[in-house]
Amino acid sequence: MDNIAENENFSYDGYQVVRGEFFAHIKEPSITFNNCKVYVNAACLNKMPNTDFVQILINSNDKKLVIRPCIEEEKDSFCWYSRSAKRRPKQITCRIFFAKIIQLMDWNPDYRYKSIGKMVHANNENLFVFDLKTAETFRRITKTGSKPQTSRIPIFPEDWKEQFGIPFEEHKKSLQVNIVEGYAVFSLANKKENTSLEQLEIGGR
Repeated sequence: MDNIAENENFSYDGYQVVRGEFFAHIKEPSITFNNCKVYVNAACLNKMPNTDFVQILINSNDKKLVIRPCIEEEKDSFCWYSRSAKRRPKQITCRIFFAKIIQLMDWNPDYRYKSIGKMVHANNENLFVFDLKTAETFRRITKTGSKPQTSRIPIFPEDWKEQFGIPFEEHKKSLQVNIVEGYAVFSLANKKENTSLEQLEIGGR
């Protein structure tokens, strides 16, 4: 403790929180949209080991998705994992939902999209919150004489090229969420403009 320098004038002004997408995140919660299917990763299941059924909630204005634990009897609930000796991620076919998400986000239906999320606590329950605007895009590459293959190198929105992340104060507010009458209501300050559709390829991680 004697070696810690005191700095009473330190401020987070001008600092950006480096985006988690720029790091390896195998243990972070994620949701993937691919080939008319949606599925979460094992990290989601591990963080909610006693949850069998969930609901998906969408905020179309802020392009955010919430996974909310619920009981089987609740309307629009579904089992989010494969029922086997060990809980495993389950790829759930959802052609209409997939099409609506593709349309909402103006995504390419032939690509794979993965969004990294966070667990938050709101109104006495834990939720997963995913910002679809920050989804990683994995293109399908077609080579002559072979089947299309999905690239392992993601591409990100163009406006990430000149920044490490979003300002510290904005970052603190970016995942605030309340549940009102069964719907997710997000509280966001200084809402960012829609990201450019142009994209930049980021090297391997």
